[in-house]
Amino acid sequence: MSQLFVFHDVRTTDLPASRRFYTELFGWPVTDTPAGPMLGDQDGLWGGFTPLPDGDSRHPQWIPYVAVTDVDAATKRAVELGARIVKPRTDLPPGSVVVIDEPGGATLALWQAADPR
Repeated sequence: MSQLFVFHDVRTTDLPASRRFYTELFGWPVTDTPAGPMLGDQDGLWGGFTPLPDGDSRHPQWIPYVAVTDVDAATKRAVELGARIVKPRTDLPPGSVVVIDEPGGATLALWQAADPR
């Protein structure tokens, strides 16, 4: 199992303000894609934004993604170790993701790429 963060997602209640903040503070490029704005450019996307609609109970935060070779096995093991599933497996064109809270309450995503390299 990997220990590397391979992607980072920003949950935000104000997408334009978050986008402006990160581009102006750090100079991070934002690329508009069919899936929404992503952090990075043509050389590689490394992060994205998840807008939180009014009334959403989730709080704004960064969510790191950890690469795993088998998202189902990693999820099962995480639960055995005390994690709680926040969002069950979602299959997307680039891969599959499960969002969990680890036993201490921190949120992270388990990510299995559709085309591992």
